[in-house]
Amino acid sequence: MKEIFVRFERCVGCRSCELACAVEHSQSKNLYAAVGETPRPRRRVFVEYIEGRKLPFLCRHCEDAPCVGACRTGALNQDPITRIVSHNPDRCIGCWLCSMVCPYGVINREAERRIAVKCDRCPERVTPACVEACPTGALVFTEETDFESLRRKESLKSAVRGLEQ
Repeated sequence: MKEIFVRFERCVGCRSCELACAVEHSQSKNLYAAVGETPRPRRRVFVEYIEGRKLPFLCRHCEDAPCVGACRTGALNQDPITRIVSHNPDRCIGCWLCSMVCPYGVINREAERRIAVKCDRCPERVTPACVEACPTGALVFTEETDFESLRRKESLKSAVRGLEQ
């Protein structure tokens, strides 16, 4: 199963992922039109600056997602096969319990409609919008084993470069 992984050291804080996410979840799917939409499109990925580092945060679709258990109305559901936590805005009452229990703090509030907003991993797309928009490859959409292999190769390349200097 593919997941979104983050290579934190590659993030430059450009926020292209945030913009692409908001546009993808807008009514128009167009940057210029989305700016004037009501309710405003909400991003579901967040680039935060922590101790001088830029770090993208998004829903990890936890194996045992606490947000699903906290949701009193059944607005949040988890697919048992893909583990993707989906949100039904029509059932959401805006109690924010899901936001309070999220270990990553990535469930946002849409104030205009008083509902929770979270990453849905762009189900209509092959590759999530945030991943496609990332110019540095900080966000990667792949299988866990492929990501581990990629990280090993990058570590080896870095070590070899260090030896050459």
